[in-house]
Amino acid sequence: MKSVLCSLFWEGYTLYKHKHLGKGHLLFILEALNDPVCGGCGQSCRRIHDQSLRRIRDCDLLDQRLSLELSVRRVRCGRCGTKTERIAWLPRSGRQTCRLIAQVEDLCKDQPIKHVSKRLGLPWHTVKRIDKARLVRELPEVDYGSLRTLVMDEFALHKGHRYASVVADADTRQVLWIGEGRSRESIRPFFESLGEHCDQIEAVAMDQNSAFDLEVKMHCPNAEVVYDLFHVVAKYGREVIDRVRVDQANELRQNKSARRAVKRSRWLLLKNKDNLNEEELVRLEELMNANQSLAQVYVLKEQLKELWRSSSIWGAFKRWRTWWRMCRQSKIKPLLAFANKLRPYLRGIIASAKYPLNTSVLEGMNNKIKVIKRTAYGFRDTEYFFLKIKHAFPGK
Repeated sequence: MKSVLCSLFWEGYTLYKHKHLGKGHLLFILEALNDPVCGGCGQSCRRIHDQSLRRIRDCDLLDQRLSLELSVRRVRCGRCGTKTERIAWLPRSGRQTCRLIAQVEDLCKDQPIKHVSKRLGLPWHTVKRIDKARLVRELPEVDYGSLRTLVMDEFALHKGHRYASVVADADTRQVLWIGEGRSRESIRPFFESLGEHCDQIEAVAMDQNSAFDLEVKMHCPNAEVVYDLFHVVAKYGREVIDRVRVDQANELRQNKSARRAVKRSRWLLLKNKDNLNEEELVRLEELMNANQSLAQVYVLKEQLKELWRSSSIWGAFKRWRTWWRMCRQSKIKPLLAFANKLRPYLRGIIASAKYPLNTSVLEGMNNKIKVIKRTAYGFRDTEYFFLKIKHAFPGK
């Protein structure tokens, strides 16, 4: 039985004796069977410079934690000089066997470090180091030569208004680059790494972020900036619908039932009509009939979306003019203020007719990024967090 175990797991060694280190913890003391092998050239060497005891961890044996103790020798190789011997099942200077490292790597693919650490009885930092080394080793390659369209976005890195920027290939959905910050200086390293391939970029989808916009125009002279529908409509909801809804509720202080209906209408007005159930559709229709201002801003929200659904640049421009005229005729102050702020971004909005890009790809990524962060109970190592994200989106 001993020889079978050793041949399977600890090649070149035999089990000399074992001890109990405590409840549920075994120590196997191994003894070398053969002459050591040089860690440099792989040749067998008989001249031993010195040796030292090393205690290492292996995979659990049934319900028992398993540690190994063996003498690691340094040899005097005629070709390489003094070298630590090569052990097939143990990484150089390692304190965990290759078998245990493989188990940690496999578990970390879908479990938090904390859970893996507790399950295997390893320190948290050891588990993270092993998984980080795997992520670096298996980092997906990026083919800059095939890039044509990009999407750029930002996400909250930590509490306290700390952000990171992410760039992805719009066609393959591969995350190409992630960096801390959302300023021009923060995202410039991506374009510098892109180098001569900047000239082949045709379109970049983003929100109304002037830093992203200016940096794209500086580095990618042939790229058209496309502003994202999701962010514009979300901003419309915050700056127009919410503001008008609050104003209307304040005007209805004498009519408590009507005021309550308006105050509780936020999600009715913000949700896509296709996502409303029958009861919500009835409530929405009653609200529209009872309040003209809310009806106007709701209808104009739906018409604003149509700008991104045009089949031609000219068609998108005509829809913009119609929408702009209706905003002015409404005389609703929050709506007019929003329309005036949106006007300088017109070119990037109607460009969506030629390049039907949007950052919904990155919005889906942002949701998965939040899951990765929440599953890990937060990340102490930003570089490790970014590696996790890149592996989650390797592309098609």
